[in-house]
Amino acid sequence: MPLRAFESILEPAGPQAASIAWLWWVMFGTAATVFTVVIVAIGAAVIRGWMRARRTTTPDTDDTLLSGAVGAAVAITTLILVGLLIATMWTTRTMLSLGAASAVSISVTGHQWWWEIEYEEATPSRRVKTANEIHIPTGRPVVFKVQSRDVIHSFWVPNLHGKRDLVPGISTAIWLEADRPGIYRGQCAEFCGRQHAHMAFDVVAESDAEFGKWLAAQRESAHEPQSTEGRRGHDVFMSRQCVLCHTIRGTAANGGVGPDLTHLASRATLAAGTLPNSRGHMAGWIVNSQAIKPGNQMPPNPVAADDLQSLLTYLEGLR
Repeated sequence: MPLRAFESILEPAGPQAASIAWLWWVMFGTAATVFTVVIVAIGAAVIRGWMRARRTTTPDTDDTLLSGAVGAAVAITTLILVGLLIATMWTTRTMLSLGAASAVSISVTGHQWWWEIEYEEATPSRRVKTANEIHIPTGRPVVFKVQSRDVIHSFWVPNLHGKRDLVPGISTAIWLEADRPGIYRGQCAEFCGRQHAHMAFDVVAESDAEFGKWLAAQRESAHEPQSTEGRRGHDVFMSRQCVLCHTIRGTAANGGVGPDLTHLASRATLAAGTLPNSRGHMAGWIVNSQAIKPGNQMPPNPVAADDLQSLLTYLEGLR
């Protein structure tokens, strides 16, 4: 598994993010320089005023110096603004220049409060649905076709690109590319309700071979549980309301309200980055997710202890 990267626009891991970081440093350097010059100019004006009060200077001379200083300041400000405009246009051009026939196409749908991910293919049977974790190959363009199912969300992976709003009823696209392997945290960057802060996702950038291996595994249906407890857990899942909301390919569960659970155990987190994907956290989420993430669409599920342990065994086998 690639190493988790520090979430920052100043640690770019792709050409789009690198151009954004470059523009940030240009603007920061320009602002710092202007700030320094203005402070020095104010200090000089204060000293000059103090010295002028102690000697005689003709008004004409003062007016000439002031007019020259103002003219120079206007000219320099204009040059700075033009320079920043050119830098911004160059950055925008770089961000929009990515595109290739070999690009990976991924559909992203924002929900309150989780991310539905679908890897697009011309053949419907080869499409893959997952949630809250995106795998991409390094060195290849990726196009994300983003949309929202309910309110305005914002798709943002600071290390890889800027923000892109997801507006209900409108589909738009954002292109990016990862230069090196790593796990890059993404986040909804538009306030979308009480659990907005718990609407995160991971982008796992890996080699093309590793990505192909992962995608092939994701295309497979869920395997039949081998253990007695796993089979009992399967029966528990199928006998409860879980099947009305979730899909597990290869079974009778075909709900579309919540995330696809076909390969649940292969993901690093639960509930859009809210919890680590461990047995204990999964148990707490199943029994009463409202105590962990209030307002989400999953109701409490009182499950007998023995049934819960069997259910957890079954879910842990969905890799």
